[in-house]
Amino acid sequence: MARQPDDKAAAKFSSEDSALVRELALLLDETSLTEIEIERAGLRLRVARNISVAATMPVPVAHAAPGLVAAPAAAPAAAAADMSKHPGAVSSPMVGTAYWAPEPGAKPFVEVGSKVSVGQTLLIIEAMKTMNQIPSTRAGTVTQILVEDGQPVEFGEPLVIIE
Repeated sequence: MARQPDDKAAAKFSSEDSALVRELALLLDETSLTEIEIERAGLRLRVARNISVAATMPVPVAHAAPGLVAAPAAAPAAAAADMSKHPGAVSSPMVGTAYWAPEPGAKPFVEVGSKVSVGQTLLIIEAMKTMNQIPSTRAGTVTQILVEDGQPVEFGEPLVIIE
């Protein structure tokens, strides 16, 4: 039989705390983190995600005959890493979710071919329910957009190329 919390413990856990749990759970979904632990005003809170054993076990790979080797699957990741070295790359200053428009259905801040000036908003990154405007670091023309609208992004990940 499950143990019921006593009235004192239930009284200490407010609706604000429930909102914090939901916010931390959303952050876990948006990032590759498996757990978050915080302590605030005497309340310690740990939110963790269960990782299945199958996801952490190495998968056996069949070896191809010499001469029939396929291109490595890491090629897109290597291409993204190469883009971060591009002199016109604008990288993410934080972990969060990238949005190209100020609200759903609105016109995007920029598109491929858009002329931008220094300080002009390129996109918004949502982190911990805060919308952070990401400004252009240089003037020029947007030649590539490297992430999709609503895509989670990592710190340092290239977002857009301006030439």
